[in-house]
Amino acid sequence: MKKKSIVSLFLPAFLLIVFVASAETDPPQKTKMPDNVKAVVDKSCFGCHNTDSRNEDAKEDLDFKKLDKLSTIKKIGTYKKIGEAIEKEEMPPKKFIERYPEKQLTDEEKQILLTWTKKEAETLVKSK
Repeated sequence: MKKKSIVSLFLPAFLLIVFVASAETDPPQKTKMPDNVKAVVDKSCFGCHNTDSRNEDAKEDLDFKKLDKLSTIKKIGTYKKIGEAIEKEEMPPKKFIERYPEKQLTDEEKQILLTWTKKEAETLVKSK
């Protein structure tokens, strides 16, 4: 009887650990970046947010070259974070725009990025 109660206690905990571990180690899914999104990212984001950037803070925060390597859960969080930064007009940063005004996002470009990040996050949530 005692063995049965020990098993019944540890089995749910074990299953929970396996579930959480599998969620974090999902095989990465290829990020689909349409041409219009890529054009906006190349213009205003990629210069700082990539592996080869000299801006350590920006590439640590978001590295477009490593986006495909993130787990599904982390990708969803990243898309949400990108959307929030755009909505709050935190990106591109104001200091950066003062030096490079041509990198400013237009309303149309903001909408392109917001639509893309929302769609990608929703697609990943549905695939879970």
